[in-house]
Amino acid sequence: MELTLQLKLLPTAEQTISLRAVMMRFNEACNWLAAQAFAQQCTNKLTLQRLYYHELRTLFHLPSQMVVRCLARVAGTYRRDKTICPTFRPDAAMPYDQRIMRFDGLDHVSLTTLQGRVLVAFLIGPYHRQRFDAYAPRQCHLVVREDGQWFLLVVVQVPDGTPIPPTDFLGVDLGVVHLATTSDGTTHSGGAMEACRTRYQTYRRRLQRAAHVAQMDGKRPKNIRRALKRTARREARFRKDTNHCISKKLVAAATGNGHGIALEDLTYIRTRTRFRKPQRATMSGWAFAQLRFFVEYKAALAGIPVVLIDPRNTSRACSACGHIAKANRPSQARFSCQQCGYTTHADFNAAQNIRSRARVNAPLVAGASGAMPLGMGWQYASDKLRHFSASSH
Repeated sequence: MELTLQLKLLPTAEQTISLRAVMMRFNEACNWLAAQAFAQQCTNKLTLQRLYYHELRTLFHLPSQMVVRCLARVAGTYRRDKTICPTFRPDAAMPYDQRIMRFDGLDHVSLTTLQGRVLVAFLIGPYHRQRFDAYAPRQCHLVVREDGQWFLLVVVQVPDGTPIPPTDFLGVDLGVVHLATTSDGTTHSGGAMEACRTRYQTYRRRLQRAAHVAQMDGKRPKNIRRALKRTARREARFRKDTNHCISKKLVAAATGNGHGIALEDLTYIRTRTRFRKPQRATMSGWAFAQLRFFVEYKAALAGIPVVLIDPRNTSRACSACGHIAKANRPSQARFSCQQCGYTTHADFNAAQNIRSRARVNAPLVAGASGAMPLGMGWQYASDKLRHFSASSH
């Protein structure tokens, strides 16, 4: 598995000028090469190298290995979508490999520029230092943010954890009101994320109205556009941090009990499902794919298996008797089986169904003490869940 470690660079004023110059020159070369590749309809790196290597060296005066990185980057980007000519911003991330980058201890890195190599200091945290010491870095990307801060994104190859044969599965129901509800009765509320989305949405509307007024007056509201971008980045960072925290707790819970993790496969749910107009903004901001990705890579590092389950009827089926009916769910929070009368919180019922399906689809350790009969997990609801269910009605 590949992990990306973010190192904050501390370049001097002279080093900043050198780094910005080489980044702009590199992206300029990428744009020129992309135009040639689009005209030739060529996505093969070796063919592009044979045709344009010497011309790139002559036109842009880049070091030989930077030209090779430029060829690989353009070929890979153009290969993803051959219908358009790829373009690169002047400050787009610039790749470095081991031939043009070298670490000098755990506080400096040597980077090749147009004027030669520069030795730049960087900061590294305890978590990154542990990964950095254990695994050799493979490739890096030089990145500059809009506020002028420089970062080096270092890619390291980390082996997966030793696979742990699961004794049971932790079913996880993903939602909007509750971002994740597990089959052991733990809930992770989405109230803070929804409040954040609503607040920033209101702020964006106000900024957009101000931008429209400015345009009507013949002005160019650059400061408003910058504010809109800052708002989008803040909301994305909050959402990412929340999903990181939830995924860490889910993997920790599964690891502590020797369980696997069962998730719903919600791919293409936005195209399969129709939403009312008031729900569309909320559903478009639902980052379930990001949460699933975080769970999967953290589980792989811990050796925990992750099983994807078909979400069909997980919210309508009774986890006690298996009866499926739309009327079983009279409200968003409440589940009441029309056949056996079993009543509980709807998200917990769905999590139990996900757990049961995972137990059918994936092998368990034979004779595991933690295993429970299929469809009977509701009988083992914790006191916390019973309190949660009662307070939600």
